[in-house]
This record gives sequence, structure tokens and C-alpha cells, in this order.
Amino acid sequence: MNTDTSVKAPRVFPVILFLIAIPMVLGGLQLVFLGGSFYYLLAGIALGGSAMRLWQGEPMGSLIYGGLLVVTIAWAFFESGTNLWALMPRIVPFAVIGLWFLSPPLRRSLYAGNPPPLFASTISKFSVPAIVVIAVIVVVNGTGYDVNPLSQRSGIGEGNTRTDWPSYGNTLGGTRYSPLTQINTDNVEDLELAWSYRTGAGGAFKATPLQVGELLYFCTGGNIIIALDAESGDLRWQFDPLIDPEHLDQIRYITTGCRGVSYFKAPDNYRGECQERILTATADARLMAVDALTGSRCSLFGDQGEVNLTQNMGNDPRIFNYQTSPPGIVRGNAVVGGWVLDNASVGEPSGVVRAFDALTGEFAWAWDMGRPGINTEPLQGEVYTRGTPNVWSLFSVDEELGLIYAPTGNETPDYFGGYRMEASDKFASSIVAIDGENGSVRWSYQTTHHDIWDYDVPSQPVLIDLPGPDGEIIPALLAPTKRSEVFVLNRVTGEPIFDIPELPVPQEGGVPEDYVSATQPFAVDLPNFRPDLSEAKMWGVTPLDQLWCRIEYQKMRYEGHFTVPGAGTILQFPGNFGGHNWGSVSIDEVNKIMVVNPMLMSNQLSLIPRDELPEGEPGNQLGTPYSHTTVRFISPLDIPCQQPPYGILAAIDLETKELLWERPIGTAKDTGPFNIPTRLPITVGTPMTGGTVTTAGGIIFIAGTFDKTVRAVNLLTGEELWQNSIPYPAQGTPMTYQSASGKQTLIVTSPVYSSMQASGGGGLTAAEEDPEGGYIMAYRLPGDSE
Repeated sequence: MNTDTSVKAPRVFPVILFLIAIPMVLGGLQLVFLGGSFYYLLAGIALGGSAMRLWQGEPMGSLIYGGLLVVTIAWAFFESGTNLWALMPRIVPFAVIGLWFLSPPLRRSLYAGNPPPLFASTISKFSVPAIVVIAVIVVVNGTGYDVNPLSQRSGIGEGNTRTDWPSYGNTLGGTRYSPLTQINTDNVEDLELAWSYRTGAGGAFKATPLQVGELLYFCTGGNIIIALDAESGDLRWQFDPLIDPEHLDQIRYITTGCRGVSYFKAPDNYRGECQERILTATADARLMAVDALTGSRCSLFGDQGEVNLTQNMGNDPRIFNYQTSPPGIVRGNAVVGGWVLDNASVGEPSGVVRAFDALTGEFAWAWDMGRPGINTEPLQGEVYTRGTPNVWSLFSVDEELGLIYAPTGNETPDYFGGYRMEASDKFASSIVAIDGENGSVRWSYQTTHHDIWDYDVPSQPVLIDLPGPDGEIIPALLAPTKRSEVFVLNRVTGEPIFDIPELPVPQEGGVPEDYVSATQPFAVDLPNFRPDLSEAKMWGVTPLDQLWCRIEYQKMRYEGHFTVPGAGTILQFPGNFGGHNWGSVSIDEVNKIMVVNPMLMSNQLSLIPRDELPEGEPGNQLGTPYSHTTVRFISPLDIPCQQPPYGILAAIDLETKELLWERPIGTAKDTGPFNIPTRLPITVGTPMTGGTVTTAGGIIFIAGTFDKTVRAVNLLTGEELWQNSIPYPAQGTPMTYQSASGKQTLIVTSPVYSSMQASGGGGLTAAEEDPEGGYIMAYRLPGDSE
């Protein structure tokens, strides 16, 4: 004890410790009553004891803190193993605070001006080594990932000779694979920016461009179609559909106005206008066709180049139903689905899928699931069946089979299914194979039964051929889902190729007006990267926000995947963004390697009885007994409450069903508490949007991570080979082509926002808008490098 009256006992430091101890004790007590860990209560008591002894000038205060640090380190490793990001918030804050115990002023005040040797103290023995060890782990393992030795193949095979990118996913089957090899693992580090272009349009920019011949085609959030010279990036032409600005302002940040456009070349015997044309479905519900070479309207298509998609849909406000994805092209027809306003009410506009002649715009067929076997337009005065599941994402096409594959959503609303139609429950959250000539259903496969979690199928189905057990070729379809699972089906019959058993799922906790499916299909043959959450998996950047997250976790009901929504709050994992989303997956067509980049974020989901809503607030899900809320599970610091990673990049061998490698993707440099960038270039695995492109050069390109970076990754090993900063995370998928000069070109799109809610994983928001619009960036090898 300090007996030298000339040396004052510490005052500020004990107060700081005591202020930390108070919420630790109070929160820890609450956590214990909720059935959670005792650590925080005990740690808070120890902190308070240390603070009291320090206030009295007693060295015992440092010994108590040293004991706390020893116990904390042991507890952290017991609970988290060697997971770096799990250990950091448990150990580092207390280790950093412990460094003050080593400071000369504090030591003199505790030892009457004559402290013992520095490294004789308990604090120094544990705080300094703990920080050093974790720092070494960060440096050595900061970009760590696991590689399966089976992935060490002799090389990349040769693909086809196609050098353009004529469809959203390059092929009609959406493989996002390029056979180009000029950019490869040996030279990708030399990539440099060749040119860039600003769109001049604000709002969401999620487009993936097409490239055909000399031109690069894409659309902006307002459905403005732009054609650039694919070699130089110079503007060739621009077409503005003149969407009502007031409507654009309504939709600008709740969803996209345009994910892409479609290219169609007329048959050789066609002699009319627009032999090559670009088709787009707009944010004000029009299907439009323009000349691919000039940008002029195809005047003989529909009515002066457009078809009114509001016909036979009802008289809803435009914001309730419009198109966000490019038309699918099959057997000469342009096929469109539609986006609907989620969770507003029952009976929203129909989810009908319609086809129009790609040359004339004439109606060809409709698949309206509420009118089975009837593929015509409704009778005069009638409308397509309201409320049916929609197709907001992207179609894929097998032209040889004459099939177009539709990934479906749900009958609105998403989180209450008690009033859904039988047809909706049959076709919701499914892959539906539709005859491209007449609109009849060939087969359907449902990925989630009676979906009350918003687990619609968000990804373009991917069509590939796989080897069968007897050497035969099996025509396959891959269906990535928000559940982070990929279902592998025979695309001719819809039958599973890989094992998909029906397994029991949680049944309790729902509302009496609804029901829960007893089983759900699980794609057990392939990894899903969906960890089991627990209180120990809750996270924070400090012990205090981690404690808050653990308390919130214990307050919620969580029984694992498919926890049933009810009147209380549940933890939904993955959340309603996925898992997989519109970026889908990419495939090395030659080696049958699937590249996945699922996002792993959880939501807090509640159903609210309508009589419990505040007076005057109608809520949502109108027409049902319940409103709902669903929000990202994040802490008061705007940090996700579950431990990283939030974004994974992985490669899977589809022949052996083996995971070749996986790694977290994205660093912490542009995320942090309160959305303040930490500038730490440490791999954490950030949330992400968009997808990947895979090339025959052995490269994966990805640009959607929230650290605003485009990366090249070795397909076989997962090693990062090159990176470059971009203005904002890409919401479209990179693509690549060979320009007229013979140079392989990588294209990356970037939206333009002034602020980003990245850490919460809830997407991007704009506070101010740059009038120059989003970016198209083209990368090439320098000079004659190959």
C-alpha cells in the first residue's frame, strides 16, 4: 500500500475502470438471468475490485487486474479456440488497458515512488505477450485460408474460343466463365486501368455490361442504355427511355432500376430494321427494343419500340410492380418477370411471367400460375392472378431444349403465409422450367416449402454439363439460394442429381393463423458455409458491445436454420439478403469448379399482432393479422453482432463434391464502428454484393466486397494475386472480353454514393449524389504484355 503521502493515489484510471465495471456487472447480471455466460458478471466484479483498490493506492489493484487478464485469456481460448477475430474483442481491449499498469506514473503511485522491476509484474507478464501474440497472428495469418491438397491440379484446361460477353452471365446458362487466357496467374499482377467512363446518372447502378462486336452495352439506374466503344471506352450512342423523374425518385434507393440489358440477333432471313437489337425492361414497366448499332428505337417493335407491361396487371401505383432484370431470350421470345413491393399487403400485382416476340413485340405467351394450363392473356376486364410469386431475378436458357428457367419469389407478404393460394405454395421459392415456345411448365423444384423467411430464389440458375457415374453427360442446373445452399438438379427433368433429403425443421413458436412445413430440402452433398450460431459466436469490437449482442441473442428465440417466425423476436440466419443473391455463382466449365461468394449475415425478425401497433400506424403486411419488422442484427456501434467472416469466397469441385479451398474475402479498411473506416488492411470477410467471373487463365475476379476493392484470386489455390481500389463496392458482376486490338479486357462497374452503411451489411445509402454518376472501369495488361 502507498504510505508516502507525497505520492497521491491514482484517481482518473480507477474511475475509468469503475465506469467500465458498472455496465459489465449490470449487463452480466442480466445475461446470467437470461441463461447466458457468467464471465461478464465476474469480470465486472473483478474490474470494480481492481478500481477500488487502485483508488486506495494499493498494488493489489494491479494483481486483481492481472488475474482478470489471465482468466480472460483462458476463457477466450476455451470459448473461441484460435479464431483470431473471435479472440480480439475478448482479449485485446483488456490487454491494452493493462498496459497502463506498466506506466511509470501509475507504478510510482502504487509503490510509494519505488516500484519493483517492470517485467516482474503480473500485468506485464500477460498483457504484453498477449498483444504481441495476437499481432503476430494478424500479420502472419491476416489473409489466412484453407487449401485442400486435392486442389493442386496440374493446370487449367482449354475452353471454347468465344471472346465476347453476349449475355448477362456470358452464356445463356449463366456460367460467368470466359475462355480467355491472356490475363492469367503469371501476369495478372501487372493489370492496370486502361480507361474509365462515368455514366452521368445517379441512383442504383447494378448493371453487368454485355460486349458484342465493337460495342459494350449497359444500363443505368434510370434505364438509360449506353453503348461504348469496347476498345477505347468512348461513347458511341445513348438512349434515354425518359422515365418520369418523380417515379425514379421513389424507387431510386429501395431497389435497382436496371440490372442489365439483353442482346438479340434476328434470324439470317430477317430483312427488317434492327437486325441486332438491345432489349430492356424498365423501371416504369415497359419492354423496349433499340438498334444495337445506333441506339434508335426499333419502331416496328410493339408501339414505336415499346410494349406496355402494365396491361392486364391492374391499376396499382407504379411503385408496386416493375421490371429490374434483363429479359430472357428463348426461341425468339423476350421473356420478362417483375419486381413487386415486398410486404406491403396481400393481393399485390401478379407475378406472371410473360413472353413477347423479340422482333415484333407481339404477345407470345404467359405463365400465370393461378390459371394452370392457360397461357393466353386474360379476358377483357380481367387481370393476371394477383399476389402470385414473382420472378424478379434473372432467367437462364437452354435453347436446345427450348426451356427457360425461372427463379421464383413468394406470394406477398413474405413472413406470413396463412392466406396464400395453393398455386403459390406449389411454385414459390422454386426453379420452374418453362417451355419457351408456349409457356407451359415442364417441371418445378421447390427449395423452401411454405416459405415464411423470404428465402426466395435470388440467383440466376446456372446451366452446366456434369459427368455421370458411367461416363455419360448429365445436363445439370445449379440453383444458389439465400439459404447459402446450392441445389444441383437435372435440367431436363428437375430431378436432383446430388443428394437432397427432406429433413425435419423447427415447428414451434409460430402464429396460430399460419402453419410450418414439417420438413425442408437440404443440399447435403455440398458445403453451405452456414455456421451454427450460439451465444459464444456473438461479437463486438469491445467487451461491452459484445455483451450487448449476447444479451440480445439470449432475448431472441433461435433454434437454428428455419427458426419459425412468431410474435416474439427470432434470430434469422442467414438473413433475407442471403446467402447467395443476384450475383449467383461462376463455373470453370472445363474443370467443373464452382466458385461461390455467399454473404453470412443474420436478421432480427418479429411478427407484430396488428392490435399491438401504435395508434395510427397501419404497419405492413396489410390484410393479415400481423405486421413485421426485420433488421440486420447489429450492435449500437453499427457492427454485426455475429463474429466474422461475413463474406466467403470458395471453390468446390463439382465432380468430387470436394471443397477445394475457402477464405474470408474483404478487409476491415473501409468498415468500422459507426461506419467510420478503420483503415486496417486486415482480412475480416466483409459483406458483399455482386458475383464473380472465372476465366480459363485460372483467375477469379470479384469486386463486390465492402472494402471497395477489385481482386484477382487464383482459382486453384485461393491466393490473392492482384487488387485495385475502386470508388465503391460493385453491385454488378465483373466481366471480360477480347477487344478489337486483341487485348483481354476486364470490366468492373462501381456505383457512386457518398456514404456507406457497410458494417451493418444492410446495403448502401446515398446522402449526396455525384452528378457524374457511376463508373465503368476497364483493366488491361500494359503494352504488349501477355
